[in-house]
Amino acid sequence: MIDSQLSLNQCRVYMPKHENRMTDFAEQIRIGLDEALDHDPKLILMGLGVTDPKGVFGTTLGLLQKFGQERVLETPTSENAVTGIGVGLAVTGHKTVMVHQRLDFFLLAMDQLVNSAAKWHYMYGGQQSVPITIRLITGRGWGQGPTHSQNLHSWFTHIPGLKVVMPAFAQEVKELLRLSIEDPNPVLFIEDRWCHVQSAEESDLITPGSIQLGQAEILVPGDSLTVVAAGFAAVESLRAVSFLKERGIDVELINLRTLKPLDTATIFSSVKKTGRILVVDSGAEIASFASEVISQVSRNCFGSLKSAPQMICAPDVPEPTSHGVTEEFKFAAADIAKKITEMMESSIEADWTALNNVPHDAPNSTYMGPF
Repeated sequence: MIDSQLSLNQCRVYMPKHENRMTDFAEQIRIGLDEALDHDPKLILMGLGVTDPKGVFGTTLGLLQKFGQERVLETPTSENAVTGIGVGLAVTGHKTVMVHQRLDFFLLAMDQLVNSAAKWHYMYGGQQSVPITIRLITGRGWGQGPTHSQNLHSWFTHIPGLKVVMPAFAQEVKELLRLSIEDPNPVLFIEDRWCHVQSAEESDLITPGSIQLGQAEILVPGDSLTVVAAGFAAVESLRAVSFLKERGIDVELINLRTLKPLDTATIFSSVKKTGRILVVDSGAEIASFASEVISQVSRNCFGSLKSAPQMICAPDVPEPTSHGVTEEFKFAAADIAKKITEMMESSIEADWTALNNVPHDAPNSTYMGPF
């Protein structure tokens, strides 16, 4: 479990690295890829931008120089074709990590994922695996607009044969990546680009082997209400929950880590204790992943509920590009905290601006852009 107040500071402010003390989300991905390539000489890393000077938000820097162009492959801008190559490599014995710098662009390769990679293991009676990990960068803000900022993670959870991982914090991302790469079948590894600058102390990193895919984390324990979130929504939820705990509202926060398989046992246990649930989801509301969580809770914990389950999601409209319009479009920690107080029928005197002390379209004031 992460200490809530410590994480609140570390997750919102990009702190300078100190030797042997600080690291960040992007660096942990780079180290995880480095270790995986070093461990398995047949592993291939490929994708548009993996050899670029900025290295996919800094996550692939130096890997070409260390492992060479036969194992770290720059690909053409042809998502469907190169994903097919990645799937082909995987089924012929080469574990593959494929990188798509935008989830939006990966939509061109859905046939390769849904009709090939996801089905192979089943169609061959469990005798054929497809060990491919597909990194998809998602997220909102900074004028990305409607075609570069979509959060479509719920789509992939609907497909049998796929696992969907959605890390939130620097402490967990490398171990979740290692588990994804070692899985014998396809894993969608979805990273919110705002998470790349989240920092952590190296001593707080998760010990290898201590978690598994499909295992959620009780990030902050509490008794009065359950909040469920993943990815950057978990970061914003942590800020809200920490803010309310300081004011006497005791909320439990679950960081899902993995959307599929979904750790319903942890969610149900929490809801049976608190009697209330709020799901925070960066996707649009209709047919959202939040809807699935609430459906599961309603069917399995109905007798424990003290009030109707609630969700906070993105509006059912495309994300605008205009800085002025996006300020009203996005939810943040203050919105989550206000919703919790409404559900608890609590009246607290709070300076909500204390939760809105960063730009609405960036993770913090040091963020220098999406590329």
